[in-house]
Order: sequence, then structure tokens, then C-alpha cells
Amino acid sequence: MFAKDIGIDLGTANVLVYIKGQGIVLNEPSVVAIDAETKRPLAFGKEARNMLGRTPGDVKAIRPMKDGVIADFEITEMMLNHFIKKINGKSFFSRPRILICCPSDITGVEKNAIKEAAERTGARKVFLEIEPKVAAVGAGMDISKPSGNMVVDVGGGTTDVAVLSLGGIVNSSSIKVAGNVFDNDIIKYIKEKYKLLIGDRTAEEIKLTIGSVFPGSKDEKMDVRGRDLVTGLPHTVTICSDEIEEALRESVYMIIHTAKNVLEQTPPELSADIIDKGLVVTGGGAMIHGFDELLSHELKVPVFVAESPLTCVAEGTGLLLENVHLLEK
Repeated sequence: MFAKDIGIDLGTANVLVYIKGQGIVLNEPSVVAIDAETKRPLAFGKEARNMLGRTPGDVKAIRPMKDGVIADFEITEMMLNHFIKKINGKSFFSRPRILICCPSDITGVEKNAIKEAAERTGARKVFLEIEPKVAAVGAGMDISKPSGNMVVDVGGGTTDVAVLSLGGIVNSSSIKVAGNVFDNDIIKYIKEKYKLLIGDRTAEEIKLTIGSVFPGSKDEKMDVRGRDLVTGLPHTVTICSDEIEEALRESVYMIIHTAKNVLEQTPPELSADIIDKGLVVTGGGAMIHGFDELLSHELKVPVFVAESPLTCVAEGTGLLLENVHLLEK
């Protein structure tokens, strides 16, 4: 049996695995449930995510990735091992080549941690590639030509902004403001305004259902259940899209400010290309209502949302694995 080439989008929120010739074969949350005493893993992915905030004291649901990098080395390794076994990427004869994506301003130490975790799952060779570059490839941008391409990748833990040309990154920036921060903003807002405590999963549901970041662009309401901080009893409140816009405003403008800085430092010739072609938004954050409108309004360039923002990076790993010679340079 021949070795399979595997591409992994090792995200803060989700892990996606792409097998060359088969496409995306796995898309699971980056969550591991462990026994708090023995540190033995009990569940991975979707099964573990369902336990978040609902476990007895001796079971802990952990997200081993934080802000796009490994926060818990041992558990990340267990999780990678589990997912690779699950897709049968590690058979007796084959040791796959693995391509893993990482944020653009990752340190050398963090890079080595990711590489080591992958090598210990039995990989023959591990390639690391910068996430915005892979996202741009997955979004269908041709970054091999000498012309400017800009991508804003809003993930779970980090937002990466990059300008690419001739297959490389001309200018980039990464901030730890993304989907998870948005969820926390919503939790904080509802706690302060309504004295109601909600969990991460409820916050994410609110964000996806009625969330908007462009003032006045959406007018929807939703009933939210949580624990009343005054009485300690379950309570329901009704919130609207404008409130979510207010809750997320500060964080969203940090992303816009980062994109502006990257544009300002871009050579004028490439800036002209971006004004013509626009920029592409990828990642789960791209799906928040009004994000493309707001970016376009603030940056004064056309903004397009990638066709499948959630899977762009994984699809990009697939395209790069078709051209492994480019990775081996």
C-alpha cells in the first residue's frame, strides 16, 4: 500500500483533514474530553464537544489548541493520533507525508511543537505552511503570478491578514482576535446588560443565528436561556441583531485596523492590484453577517467571501499536496 499524503488544518476550533485524491475526510471540533484524575482521554471531536460545559467534576473537556498554537502538547498529540487512525492514514506499510497549517506570526518554538506532534503520529515527512497562504490557494486565488492578492482569514483563535505575490507572502499580520473572542464578547455583553450567564455553545449559536457586524443590516431576534445572576435560577431574555453588533464592535474593528495596517505597508504596485481585484475573506468568521460589507466600507476595496470559507484552508492543503515539489523547496 502506498503512503497517503495528508493535509491538516489544525485549528483552534476545528480540525480538518484532507487526503490527497479523496478530499476532506474529517471535520471535527478540536476538543478532547479527559479523565481529570488519570488524564486518560475519554472522547475526541464532536463527542467531546457535546460534553463542553456539561461534564461531571471528574471529566474535563479541553481545547488543546489556543490562539492557533498548541497549548497542551500531550493532548494535541493524542488528538492528532486519534484522527489519523480514524481515517486510517497510518497503516502498517505507509507513513504519510503531512502538511500542517500554522498562523503567520508563529514562533520557531511553536513551529517545532507542531512539527514534533505530527512526527510522533508516524509521519514520514512534515511540511509546515503559513495559514493565509494556504487559505488563498484554497479560495481559488492564483498567487503564483507577480500580482497582489490579499486574504483575511478569520479563524477560531487567530485572524491572519496577508498580501501575497509570486507564491510568497509580501506582508502579513496576525492577531489573537477571532471567533472565540467574538463568543466571549457576546457572553460578556449579555452578562453585563441582562445579568444572565450563558455558555460558549449558546454564544456561538447567537453569533451564527442573529449575529451581525454591519449596523442596521440585519434585524432579527432570538430568545436566549441562561442562569440569572441575581436569583440563580434559569431565565430567558430576548436579544436582537443590533445588540450583537454592539457586543462585537470593538473586536471587529481590531481586525479592520490590522487589515488597514497591512494595506498601508504594501508596495503601491500591489495595492493597485488589490484595488482592482479586491480581497478575499476566509475562515468561519467570514460567515458573520455584514462582515464583508463592513470591510469593504472601511478599506475602500471590493471584498469577496470565499465560496466555502470554513474549508478553504483544508482545500488549500490538498492543492499544495498536488504540487509537493513546491513545498520541498
